[in-house]
Amino acid sequence: MTGDKLTVPHRVGEAPAGAIGTLISGDPMVVAASMPVRDAATVMTERGFAALIVGVGDGFCVLTDVGIRADVVARGVDPCTPVGDIVGPPVPAVAADTPVATVLALVLEQDLTCVPVVDAEGALLGSVTAADLLSAPAGPSLTLRRQIATAVTPSGLQRHAARIPYFVADLVRRGQPAHEVSAIASLLSDAVVRRALDLVNDRHDLDPAGICWMSLGSNARRDAVLSSDVDSAVAFADDVTDADIARFRQACAEVIGIAGGGGLAIDLNGVVASKPWFSRRRGEWSAAAQKWMDSPLRDEAIVYTSLLLDARPIWGTGGTGMESVLDGLRGRRDTMGLILAEALSTKARIRSMRDVLSGKGGTFDIKEHALAPLTDIARWVALFVGSGERDTRSRLRAAAGSVVLPGDQASTLIEVFEVLQRVRLNYQVAQFDRGETVSDLLEMKRLSPLDRSLVAQAVREIAGIQRRLDNLGQNLPLID
Repeated sequence: MTGDKLTVPHRVGEAPAGAIGTLISGDPMVVAASMPVRDAATVMTERGFAALIVGVGDGFCVLTDVGIRADVVARGVDPCTPVGDIVGPPVPAVAADTPVATVLALVLEQDLTCVPVVDAEGALLGSVTAADLLSAPAGPSLTLRRQIATAVTPSGLQRHAARIPYFVADLVRRGQPAHEVSAIASLLSDAVVRRALDLVNDRHDLDPAGICWMSLGSNARRDAVLSSDVDSAVAFADDVTDADIARFRQACAEVIGIAGGGGLAIDLNGVVASKPWFSRRRGEWSAAAQKWMDSPLRDEAIVYTSLLLDARPIWGTGGTGMESVLDGLRGRRDTMGLILAEALSTKARIRSMRDVLSGKGGTFDIKEHALAPLTDIARWVALFVGSGERDTRSRLRAAAGSVVLPGDQASTLIEVFEVLQRVRLNYQVAQFDRGETVSDLLEMKRLSPLDRSLVAQAVREIAGIQRRLDNLGQNLPLID
């Protein structure tokens, strides 16, 4: 590496999109679930709507022109059928002040075509369609997500997956907040894996009811950057035979091969769903989790417990009940103390004596010595307060104001996390632009003076909260 600064030129005049309410067009309209499909289609045609909001109970469902063609015309359904009989389940409504990128992530994650927008009292203000979101800086991710989801061959999927780093780099240049860039990168990565599973399923006839693929690590936490690995695990239904499990594992290896061939980073010696250790029946996962809770000092139990706490199911239903395998963990005071001690074992610091002695005094591993300690804190405080959140920012918010994390410290950590992720993304995108291997090992002299100062301050803030939690761990509060 040279000693020149690594910087990312931002696009002049570009500004992150604002609140979702600014994208609403037209007056809100809710139709009754009893309205005939024919009448609904007439309303959509006359008013130029691509979708209608259907009131069902206390929630909102969505009827689209695509849905009418697929669920009514193609299937020969009577046009007099009430719209309530053909719409899907209620879709989540979002507040008008929700950031556009947050709604975009929701649309990507749940594959929505239209999102109702409400005011502070829950009254409908209007709706925003996927087409409306295309005008946002991250809007093209919807197009890439659709191309990924409809790829018909592994090689075609890999071509689309290979565009993800370029897309992430463009978002960084546009000045999008780091947490939004990471969330979208994570969702696109999951989309690649999900489509690879679909394609492999077409050849192997996997039963989605017998297997559940789980995203782990930074993708599951929606914290992914260009250097992030795709960590994964699988839960099989308890009635899946040994022969089928062997077949499933081979299919999982193919999925990992497809994803890796598309440029997604795969640590084949690490946490991957094709390995027996990370692919078990649901009951076997439960038994293993019980042992980890009973004997947290054995067999890296705390490491595997942390992985499961981050797990996010993305394909199949074979692992139904996986969310409960760690039930009772919060009530085990000694185990919670050990998990906290493990979370605090890596101290936040700019450099260690080992770094200085090994000649790495001018480098800083932003993941190992800053972000990993912060995400470990977030995971533990969320567990302590009983939150099921997975992403780091939401975990900190969930624990804010609790006995383990005062509100001001939660706010500080959220701000610190954003600063560190921004520096990390900018550094990696600059490496990517120059054809260098992206890395979490930062040469401090290649950072701007401002970024060096911000990183140093961020590390000090994390270290201070680590010390407070370490003292707290000596007399861990009881959990209600």
